[in-house]
Amino acid sequence: MEDTEPVATLMDSTTSRIQQLQKAFAELESHRAVTLNLKWKELEEHFHGLERSLKRRFHELEDQEKQYETKTRRAREILEKREAAVMAKEQASLEKLQEKQDAAVFAIANALQKHRKVSSAEPAAVPYDGQCESPTIDDQPPDAMTAESNLGEIIDPSENGNLEYPQLVKLCEQMDSEGLHKFISDNRKNLAVLKEEIPLALKAAVNPAQLVLDSLEDFYPKEVANVDGKKDSTLLGLRRTCIMLMECLSILLMYTDLVSVSALISEDVKDQAKAIAEEWKPKLDSLDVDANNGNSLEAHAFLQLLATFGIASDFDVEEISRLIPMVSRRRQAAELCRFLGLSERMPGVIEVLVNSGRQIDAVNLAFAFDLMELFSPVPLLKSYLKEARKVASSGKPGSASPTTVQDFSIASE
Repeated sequence: MEDTEPVATLMDSTTSRIQQLQKAFAELESHRAVTLNLKWKELEEHFHGLERSLKRRFHELEDQEKQYETKTRRAREILEKREAAVMAKEQASLEKLQEKQDAAVFAIANALQKHRKVSSAEPAAVPYDGQCESPTIDDQPPDAMTAESNLGEIIDPSENGNLEYPQLVKLCEQMDSEGLHKFISDNRKNLAVLKEEIPLALKAAVNPAQLVLDSLEDFYPKEVANVDGKKDSTLLGLRRTCIMLMECLSILLMYTDLVSVSALISEDVKDQAKAIAEEWKPKLDSLDVDANNGNSLEAHAFLQLLATFGIASDFDVEEISRLIPMVSRRRQAAELCRFLGLSERMPGVIEVLVNSGRQIDAVNLAFAFDLMELFSPVPLLKSYLKEARKVASSGKPGSASPTTVQDFSIASE
């Protein structure tokens, strides 16, 4: 409106200017020598017509400007109201999402806590390194401390006569690794009792570490090179027994002073363990689908061998880290990582699991290593559920494995 004021002033002065022009025209006509063809009346009508046209157009523009300002004001008011409504909805959505996230984290924490309580009595991997002290109570994870409290009374030589399976002591005294394998296989129904009594029975052996090393001889059968470890139930049982014996030796080492440990894990024994690890290592390059699912017995046995006999420092830590996703689904995965000194590398390991679509394993390890802020469980579980639903809805036979179905159930909960 301010810009139109000079225009209005000019239009108001039009009449006076026409009068001045009329006087000038009359004076000019009085001095003319020839009669002008153009009469003043015609000029006057012309200028008045222009004046009326300009005023009409000016008023039209003023009306349009007022209408525009009114529409702009109304649009701004509507926009402000909508913006306020959107912000309110966004805040409400954020609050609901936060509530769901808190509930999910709480549920996961409870589930993992229950799982740990159930499995706390089972042996965990305990490394031995002749140059390092045994882990202190503060350094041990909750599972290891629980196992220690449960098994502290087991490693007591005075209780040899109270064993439910005294045959274990006899087999260990005889250094009979083959008989030990057979006895465990025949009594696998009472596996929990065996796990409790084997560490004590190993104390009766002349060389417990050598006995355990001897028990690993048929982990990779030499007679039948192409045997399928996935389908051969006998071989599967033997491999599980090998892993359990190494775990039991770790428990025995936990309750042995450093001088005695040095005698149990001699340099000769460590050299033998290293030779076995060197022999097993190339075989890990051609693992089956179990490795992709994080449930490989072969990779677990290799890592357990390194942890139990304290030879991890003789191998490339980067190569060891790459094996962790192959055992990420196994109960002992977190403890193996700790005792192999891989805690600082866990963010990279978890990232590999996330990128390979194994969010459940990633969440478990993130919780075990207190990396929940870096790897928030809610987005990971939502991503897994989304992919799992795609697989389930594809309708392809065999598209959803039992492991996938189990994970889908866990993630849904």
